[in-house]
Amino acid sequence: MDTMPMARMGPRKKKPRQMGASMASPAHDIKFRDLVLYILERKMGTTRRAFLMELARRKGFRVENELSDSVTHIVAENNSGSDVLEWLQVQNIKASSQLELLDVSWLIECIGAGKPVEMTGKHQLVARRDFSASSNPEPQKIPPLAVQKISPYACQRRTTLNNCNHIFTDAFEVLAENYEFRENEGCCLAFMRAASVLKSLPFTIISMKDTEGIPCLGDKVKCIIEEIIEDGQSSEVKAVLNDERYQSFKLFTSVFGVGLKTSEKWFRMGFRNLSNIRSDKTLKFTRMQKAGFLYYEDLVSCVTRAEAEAVSVLVNEAVWAFLPDASVTMTGGFRRGKKIGHDVDFLITSPESTEEDEQQLLPKVINLWERKGLLLYYDLMESTFEKFKLPSRKVDALDHFQKCFLILKLHHQRVDSGKSGQQEGKTWKAIRVDLVMCPYECRAYALLGWTGSRFERDLRRYATHERKMILDNHALYDKTKRIFLKAESEEEIFAHLGLDYIDPWERNA
Repeated sequence: MDTMPMARMGPRKKKPRQMGASMASPAHDIKFRDLVLYILERKMGTTRRAFLMELARRKGFRVENELSDSVTHIVAENNSGSDVLEWLQVQNIKASSQLELLDVSWLIECIGAGKPVEMTGKHQLVARRDFSASSNPEPQKIPPLAVQKISPYACQRRTTLNNCNHIFTDAFEVLAENYEFRENEGCCLAFMRAASVLKSLPFTIISMKDTEGIPCLGDKVKCIIEEIIEDGQSSEVKAVLNDERYQSFKLFTSVFGVGLKTSEKWFRMGFRNLSNIRSDKTLKFTRMQKAGFLYYEDLVSCVTRAEAEAVSVLVNEAVWAFLPDASVTMTGGFRRGKKIGHDVDFLITSPESTEEDEQQLLPKVINLWERKGLLLYYDLMESTFEKFKLPSRKVDALDHFQKCFLILKLHHQRVDSGKSGQQEGKTWKAIRVDLVMCPYECRAYALLGWTGSRFERDLRRYATHERKMILDNHALYDKTKRIFLKAESEEEIFAHLGLDYIDPWERNA
């Protein structure tokens, strides 16, 4: 099975600011008058914001619909302190030193306790002085000597989507994929790491002198770089792109549920296109492969951010119908700021749920979508998670949480007008969705893992080789002290590892 763990960061319409007017709902008694909350919709979405506002008001908190002078606490989700301050700047609002900027985890804990809880470092959003997320400055030419400080680990590099070296990284990714198809793990890894480090550079390589001191660039990699600098392309990459085996494997693995073994089998049988495979009566397909062929045109096309947001609403509605206090976070590439992807991943967790609640949630959601005619395919994997089990030493090991790989029917009307690449005359699109249910105490590790990219894999490698720790999606274990290290947030995991925190949008390694 070839599934890859792939939040919501789309632009929102600005609401008019009303200064001085309390907009809290009068329907609920206010118990805590010293606190005036404003929940930021940015990266959270309208539905979840409305849900949290109502929940907080039921518990006696004063929550304003609009930002006003009386607000004492701004609550945000998937935002750094710099993100919030930048948003306030856009609104022409000067943040006072008395204004608390807090992560949504604080509000969820307050709601759970039925009263305000103490604000600690894990709740407070800190702004960095060097923040520049919203700007894309022109790549600056940096002297080669400065490059020597670049870490060989992706988890110590900030990698945005602003790739200055596409001409090289695209070539490396073709070569890495070809080695993957040939199950040559060493060469595949070498080119993947080379692509990863070049993506982090804030300048474009224009001569071989620029590569001095850059880690992860072996002799073979440098030969490719030199050829591209001199000729504008790589003869090896050109040969791979024209190779019949590469073309066939690329085509076969584009089918949902088809991996390397199946591709090898079909290639050896003489198949070179999908139409012949589909029509062959001697071949037996798995349930997943049948779905992959049935919805191939939809699944092979990219999922847009607008479509991902629409799916997010569907997922939230379904999950909250059974677990109203659940936290649902879009992970994968979309959490890292990507505008398109191949599927949409969600991490679900709940502070109040029992083990039985967690086991029953995904089957209930599946059943609900089945009744609504939205479920086209699903594969439910039951949890094999055990507390205090040592993390896996394998960098690419799958986790043990309950998860479900689905194909959902997304109707056009749920997607913002003009933002969905749909076929004319068709009223819906098949979308790949992964749902992961994790225990609340594992949420930080699961979120870090499911945000993905080479960054996360290097984080595990760094933990093992540099810190004598073992990290996976469930936990972090210190081999020297022989203890599990607790973490309430991704920031705490970075702190345990002695690393500077890196935002999701800077993890595109």
